[in-house]
Amino acid sequence: MGQLVHTLPEGEEVRGVTLLAGEFYLLRDKYRDQVEVYDVTTFRLQRRLTVPNAHRFTDMTSCEHNRCVYIADCNLQCVHRLDVQGAFTQWDVNNTPLGLSVNAAHNLLVTCSCYNNLIGMIKEFSSHGGLLRQLALPVVDIIKLWHAIQTRSGQFIVCHGASDDLVRRVCMMSADCRHIVHSHGLQPGIHTDQCNVRAHLAFDDNESVFVADRCSRRVTLLSPTLEYVCQVVSRDQLKGEPWYLYLDTQQRLLYVAGNEGEEGEWRGHAAVFSV
Repeated sequence: MGQLVHTLPEGEEVRGVTLLAGEFYLLRDKYRDQVEVYDVTTFRLQRRLTVPNAHRFTDMTSCEHNRCVYIADCNLQCVHRLDVQGAFTQWDVNNTPLGLSVNAAHNLLVTCSCYNNLIGMIKEFSSHGGLLRQLALPVVDIIKLWHAIQTRSGQFIVCHGASDDLVRRVCMMSADCRHIVHSHGLQPGIHTDQCNVRAHLAFDDNESVFVADRCSRRVTLLSPTLEYVCQVVSRDQLKGEPWYLYLDTQQRLLYVAGNEGEEGEWRGHAAVFSV
């Protein structure tokens, strides 16, 4: 079980968390000052940044190699790029971006939905928005895709399924995304062999997978082949639902952010756990 290290003050709805250059970035859903930047040691607020031409955020991630933060905007169907000096740029995704991650090649993976979230797609971009490739996931097996991360061997770990779907899983896909190699969960539920809905993913250096299970209000740890290992953060340790994860692999600190309330009345929170 993870041990609580620090809790940040509650505020507006949270839409992503990440680390860059020794600082902790927290993304909130509001008109201005959406990005809050904290010292990673003291957790003191350093500055706030306003994302220009922003509409509705769905995720945030970072790349130490390229020294930047990426922010997904689902209404504008674009990615906002924030470099470490504070400059913003953006590019079109031409689908609805829901999840972001960075692979071993330092490229950005954008998990997209289209046709009412039924068809899932992963698009790979260079750091400045050049489309490198796009992979469509099989419609029969993967419905309503939320987030994807890529292993060093090239396979993809994805999570899919919404509250009205009978199948909600975390799956390992082949490198071409045509086949399921391993999976965890099938029927929705709260047991150790099940997951519920709208998960967010992270993995450690051994490629064990952390899963934020939003409706079950827990964070679980799966093996590299997606077998259940343990519960890392329980509902008793969380305030509200966990929506986003970021794992500091060097310090073994797991940043968990989420929200509580009802649609239109969400309040955001973030906590740090030693794992």
